[in-house]
Amino acid sequence: MKIKIIGTLLLVSVLMISCFEDMDDNIKPASTLEIQNFIYRGLNYYYLYKANSPKLADDAFANEEEKEKYLRRFATPEELFEKLKVRQDRFSRLFPDYNVIEDALAGVSMSNGMEYGLVYYPDNSGNVFGYVRYVLPNTDAQTRGLKRGDLFTTVNGVQLNETNYSDLLSQNNYSIGLATYNGDTFQPTGNSVQLNKIQYEENPVYLSKTLNIAGRKIGYLMYNAFTRNYDSQLNDAVGRLKSEGITDFVLDLRYNGGGSVETATDLASMITGQFNGEIFYKEIWNADRQQERARNGLFDNTISNGAAINSLNLSKVYILTTSGTASASELVINGLKPYINVKQVGDTTTGKFQASFLLYDAPAPNFSKQQASVKHKYVMLPLVFKTANKAGKTDYTNGLFPNIELKENYFNLGKLGNPEEPLLAAALNDILGLPREQPKDFYQPREISGSEQYSILNGLMVVDGE
Repeated sequence: MKIKIIGTLLLVSVLMISCFEDMDDNIKPASTLEIQNFIYRGLNYYYLYKANSPKLADDAFANEEEKEKYLRRFATPEELFEKLKVRQDRFSRLFPDYNVIEDALAGVSMSNGMEYGLVYYPDNSGNVFGYVRYVLPNTDAQTRGLKRGDLFTTVNGVQLNETNYSDLLSQNNYSIGLATYNGDTFQPTGNSVQLNKIQYEENPVYLSKTLNIAGRKIGYLMYNAFTRNYDSQLNDAVGRLKSEGITDFVLDLRYNGGGSVETATDLASMITGQFNGEIFYKEIWNADRQQERARNGLFDNTISNGAAINSLNLSKVYILTTSGTASASELVINGLKPYINVKQVGDTTTGKFQASFLLYDAPAPNFSKQQASVKHKYVMLPLVFKTANKAGKTDYTNGLFPNIELKENYFNLGKLGNPEEPLLAAALNDILGLPREQPKDFYQPREISGSEQYSILNGLMVVDGE
């Protein structure tokens, strides 16, 4: 049976939710110690960096009493979880309510449809402005006319800055104050836009089209998350490009923070098709689990529902990236490189190569929901293995570096899918053998965050059952 690996590229702030809601009144809620014992047991068994966390060693405690004395030192499960993690671990997560992560894995979240980035003012004042990256269809942001490239500087009339942006934009309802930038200062337009978040299920296949340029048919696909529920839509989009006779392909992953690695494997198989059954990625677990758990992810010829993959059989692909390109997106790039020419255009990626296993409070080795304790809803996503490509490349902590480096200009983003949009234009010029147009120098203020901060899956790869 296939392993479903779901991932993702963000730091997220999860509110503490009562883990005892909707439980039978006759069931006694779990004590803090019981939950902490679950956390310790799961990390001791599966944590990728177990060898680097001394308290997780099998001989760390002389007996169970000594171990429980250690666990009682921590006031909350979250405090224990953070203590047992190693310093280099940026991605392991603990959730007090498994419904939160399960909804996210299904592609469901709260959204007003405005996907944005947040950037420091050029004047070093500590103030922050937002820019709209793209707008999701059938959302409040679309209805109210927001578009890519719009700038905003206030939320509910309050100037955004480096200390308040997270609180202001975490609200379900808020208004943004639009502005323009004249190269020196921001000028409010006087217009504000009220936005309301609702539960929304996003189709990650954002834009797909064939560009007819200089007698060439060039496919373009913007794909924003590796979500298993939309594998058919992804396969259909690639199938349409194939039927239109494309000879070149530009895959836009600039805002894709990750998702299902099985979907990433399928996408790599759609781009190629000539490597069915060969190694796409290898797994590296902790020393205790390596022999029994490690396996290879293989190029395949069917998607999750059993439908045949639409393969392009290409020997070269262009992939657009930014610093937000992470996780399963990076796996596509890294996994394809030993087989075909991968031309990366844009900025250096995040640097995320580890996967997580969804652990419920249940017996090892499965830690499955079916056998989980009904006394609480805590669930863990610890890092459990790292991926390497066929050639063994892994540990790209500093990200994957572009062949053609070009950062996005927040003040001149261009229209997605338009041949003149800067990142796409750079890829097209290379495809057509044209000299690369040197972009005009522009000041690049530092990006601090974006809407991905509220995505639970951003930067994660999750092994979601067997």
